[in-house]
Amino acid sequence: MPDFLLYALLAGLGVTLVAGPLGALVVWRRMAYFGDTLAHSALLGVTFGLLLNINLNLAVALGCLLLALILVALQHNRFLATDTLLGILSHSTLALGLVMVSLFTNSRIDLLGYLFGDILSASAGDVVTIWVISVLVSVLLFLLWRPLLAITVHEDLARVEGVPVTAVRTALMLLMALVIAIAMKVVGVLLITALLIIPAATSRRLTHTPETMALGASLLGALSVLGGLAASFYWDSPAGPSIVLCATGLFVLSLLRRAEV
Repeated sequence: MPDFLLYALLAGLGVTLVAGPLGALVVWRRMAYFGDTLAHSALLGVTFGLLLNINLNLAVALGCLLLALILVALQHNRFLATDTLLGILSHSTLALGLVMVSLFTNSRIDLLGYLFGDILSASAGDVVTIWVISVLVSVLLFLLWRPLLAITVHEDLARVEGVPVTAVRTALMLLMALVIAIAMKVVGVLLITALLIIPAATSRRLTHTPETMALGASLLGALSVLGGLAASFYWDSPAGPSIVLCATGLFVLSLLRRAEV
């Protein structure tokens, strides 16, 4: 296996390790639009990284974390409906990132790579960064799993039982921001939410408990990465979109299986 393909595979598997359980929570809590908003802000982080001449992965992570905190704060001051607010922030941050990249950066960058992923250019450093963050987020999700399930089932009841709802919800947003920051390399800004949602939605149709759904989502995500990279290698198709299409194919198969049953 060529080195670039091995690095791409390891990077993709590192993302799917944590995207599975996090995607399950996103599906249960109907937070897809939150994911889109955070993902679109990633390009703004790239711009600031280029302008300030700092590591782009760090800049993207800090940008996503900052927007996650802003979203949490705005949720407490509901001067607009949540979906309206997210729609405004999602598209405005993406547009601002695109404009700033074109106007204020001297270096030529591959915008398509940031928008749709550039997993085949993953380096050994990228792989290490992705796996370190994935393992860290996985450990934190494991520690917060019960409180996260509690607020997903019923926030008011969880609060009565002593669960710090605001802190747990904020932690979930911050963890999502970290995963989006590392997933941008794999599927790009425009497709990150698909990698979170589609495997989780597929697993939901095939499993019966929260834990098996989370595990199944990770396994289905890994299969999607394998299939997408194979398609990209043999047919020279773009890797990020190919991964998402493989995930979509698995979802369609899950629909057919349920129909047969």
